[in-house]
Amino acid sequence: MTRSTVSAEDIDRMVDEGEDITAHIDMTSIEQPGKQPSRRVALDMTDPVIARLDAFAARYGVTRQSLMKVWLIERMDEEDERAARRQAMA
Repeated sequence: MTRSTVSAEDIDRMVDEGEDITAHIDMTSIEQPGKQPSRRVALDMTDPVIARLDAFAARYGVTRQSLMKVWLIERMDEEDERAARRQAMA
């Protein structure tokens, strides 16, 4: 596939206008240095909880899985901060 050369400004405009920019990206050159291997984790939830989660994901324009990962990491970071504050007070 031949890709055309476009400026960063053109890409920004295309993204802002909701255009597909994949024709302008060389996916073979994308590297993810230091990427950790991932493992699958099963999580059972009730239908109402899944529906709420899907509503949040739709609101933010992300997938359910992406939202759960971000929220879990944020919560773990908060818990680490709480533990550090408690230890600092001791």
